[in-house]
Amino acid sequence: TRSRRDSTRVTGNAGFMAQVLPLEIIDKCIGSRMWVIMRGDKEIVGTLRGFDDYVNMVLEDVTEYEITAEGKRVTKLDQILLNGNNVALLVPGGDPSQA
Repeated sequence: TRSRRDSTRVTGNAGFMAQVLPLEIIDKCIGSRMWVIMRGDKEIVGTLRGFDDYVNMVLEDVTEYEITAEGKRVTKLDQILLNGNNVALLVPGGDPSQA
């Protein structure tokens, strides 16, 4: 399991300043739809079920969009494990059809 990190830092006379860490934002998205833009020509939309410190992710109810020479290929999957090294961008609640 992931260890929790302290998200509050003391800054001189300014008092307390909340700092939001990227993994905390992803943690709040568990159970929500995510639009994942991968390195290369793939985009994936699914429900985030879990992740680790390397942003490897498990998604369910997945739709994969791939740009090919013939056009766009759409693949439906029940579940997928994504390698965090291939993730370029995460859009919480995002949907490529609305972009």
